[in-house]
Amino acid sequence: MSLEINLELTDADLAHFRQLMDAAIAKCERLSDDEIITRARALVSKMENATLPEFVQCRLLSLNALIDAVQDDEWQMPEDEKKEIMTSLAYFSEPEDIVPDNVPVLGYLDDAIMIELVLQNLSLDLKAYREFCGFRATEESRRGEAASVNRESWLAGTRAQIRASMRRSRGSHKRVSFLSRIM
Repeated sequence: MSLEINLELTDADLAHFRQLMDAAIAKCERLSDDEIITRARALVSKMENATLPEFVQCRLLSLNALIDAVQDDEWQMPEDEKKEIMTSLAYFSEPEDIVPDNVPVLGYLDDAIMIELVLQNLSLDLKAYREFCGFRATEESRRGEAASVNRESWLAGTRAQIRASMRRSRGSHKRVSFLSRIM
């Protein structure tokens, strides 16, 4: 038997998350991108080794993909996109959060909510990155050894095409900064 629980966050709730994000960003301003990523990866690793509810597990995969996107040299993420993701990751690099992670079932609820808020804003970025990874994997297996010959050329073409599609999608879906979204 399972139980479904739906949460509705009010403007006051979102303001609270905004304060938490602001505090995490302030604490992480002295950290390098590498330190933020290391801390965010540590949280992901800790979560992967915990028994998590399915709603947290689903969001964890997306958080991991965002970290991968920032670190993927072949994706060549533009600086403005990278900065937005790094700002979002600041929360996950902060060990103190609303619900202590060691509380059974609910310990990662606040993390899952924050991941969901981040993903609402970065969904097109994540979709584009996953599309790029899928193309890269398919093309590499199809091309085999010959893949290395013009690899950068076809990766550059794919990146350009995927980013152009993402920009068109953003045009039809007004992009609002994550931080202003939860204000």
